[in-house]
Amino acid sequence: MSHKQREQLVDDLIGEIRAVGNARDALDQAVADRLQINLTDLRCMDILQQRGTATAGQLACAAGLSTGAVTTMLDRLERAGYVRRLRDPVDRRRVYVELTDASQCACGELFGPLGEDARRLFARYDEAQLALLRDFMRRDHALQDEHAQRIRALDRAARPAAPAR
Repeated sequence: MSHKQREQLVDDLIGEIRAVGNARDALDQAVADRLQINLTDLRCMDILQQRGTATAGQLACAAGLSTGAVTTMLDRLERAGYVRRLRDPVDRRRVYVELTDASQCACGELFGPLGEDARRLFARYDEAQLALLRDFMRRDHALQDEHAQRIRALDRAARPAAPAR
């Protein structure tokens, strides 16, 4: 493969990664609309799905939100029946949050077919290819996290002005 062909392949991959991000955003928006919540709420529900339980502070850290914003969000999700708060039996001051069975069921109905289709897609690849894909995804995840932290660390005074509307 020539240098030019390799560069084109890398450019194509970057384009596909961006397209996947946009497709995932559209999917998440469709799910959020169906559940009558916003994207941040859905993102936090996904964090809870992955972790099982979390405190408001842990959710705030994982989602990049203030604890106040998370408290308001949890109030909203609790009213909608998607999460419940549980007191820590050892430290009664600590409160954990978990998804309700109803939210697990609703999300399973919406995301379940995607999971099944993804498994069929992965069946096309052998173990070495799957390991390569997993390695790439882990490295890309770390890269995304690194650059999110870099952007958050920028001096607020140096933020570009929002375009006039």
